[in-house]
Amino acid sequence: MRIKICGITRREDAEQALLLGADAVGCVFFSGSPRSVSLSEARNICSSVSGFGMFVGLFVNPTKVQVEEALAAVPIHCLQFHGSETPEFCAQFNRPYIKAVPMTKDTDLTAVDARYRDATALLLDSVHNGQFGGSGEAFDWAAVDPTLRHRVVLAGGLTPANVAHAVRQVRPIAIDVSSGVESRKGIKDSEKMRAFILNARQAAEEPES
Repeated sequence: MRIKICGITRREDAEQALLLGADAVGCVFFSGSPRSVSLSEARNICSSVSGFGMFVGLFVNPTKVQVEEALAAVPIHCLQFHGSETPEFCAQFNRPYIKAVPMTKDTDLTAVDARYRDATALLLDSVHNGQFGGSGEAFDWAAVDPTLRHRVVLAGGLTPANVAHAVRQVRPIAIDVSSGVESRKGIKDSEKMRAFILNARQAAEEPES
């Protein structure tokens, strides 16, 4: 199981996350987010990623030009789309991509999976007061179809306190956290990241019941 720390706004946070055992770090290229970074800031953050670490760029309903400008400026390993982007849009950039899915009571995950077959994974996130992603709220993990967990990146409301339970219940291929390991918006807390990664790893190594 892989672990991604998203919403990185500082190089030192990316370095610390990877040092503590995260597999990937992510930056937000969406001006509507309090964790949004410029291309120059993202390039500086990405320069700390080496070895097997991955750098993920998050977009919300971008234009083709906006994605291409980011790819030209920053060595992004994987794209993450959080809007209403079509499969055709997501697949045109010659990069692996993750498609975020808002988990509402009406979400048909099987249908979404069929539509986005080219996606590396589906990131399941919560919706709270109309806000998709970064809300700090969890959705009902029981809504995740066990037959699709090999395609699932679990996100939304994960914290050091609940991540072990989430991993045991869903058994996703990856987990993604942002606000759950912060001291304030955009600023990651080293001890929270340490506890999150440790608790997640320990739960992932437990045999399934």
